[in-house]
Amino acid sequence: MQRLSDAGIQVFAERGYHAARVDDIVRAAHTSHGTFYLYFANKEDLLRALTVDCAEALFQLSNSLDVIDGQLDFSRLRGFLTEFLAIYRRYGVVIRAWMEGQVADRKVARLGVKAFTRIAARLAERIEESGAAQAVDATASVSALMAMLERFNYAVSSRNLDLDDDVTMDTLTLIVQRGFFGATV
Repeated sequence: MQRLSDAGIQVFAERGYHAARVDDIVRAAHTSHGTFYLYFANKEDLLRALTVDCAEALFQLSNSLDVIDGQLDFSRLRGFLTEFLAIYRRYGVVIRAWMEGQVADRKVARLGVKAFTRIAARLAERIEESGAAQAVDATASVSALMAMLERFNYAVSSRNLDLDDDVTMDTLTLIVQRGFFGATV
């Protein structure tokens, strides 16, 4: 099942969800159609399973974002952002399907919205607890932060940018910590 999930992610990323065929997924997984249909009814069912896995990873990530002494410290924020990138690298095709409205299954689409809403809510809680002054509106700030994180992770994971991961994560963490949490370093 893991090989099929990995192959599904690979094929969806390479061909696009709509152009991907079960035959492509089976070939990439080096398995048979019978094995595919043992676990999944069709490619939509595979996408649904990947969505559940991605959402669970995002829910766990949202629960890991803690405040220390009223401030979100650099190492914890960096760890959170690094894990967000790892999830995006693994499930980017699923996240893009959510963001671009490619998912016809309403349960799957709602799960994506719920997962990202949970991440945004947790970030909003942490920003509020930090006491950082928001530019104008806290909701707008968190929306901008989420948009920045989603697009940034999209660019890093799908554009094969020649960036050092440590430097990239340090830079992103400083931008978020200073810009949204009001830290002075």
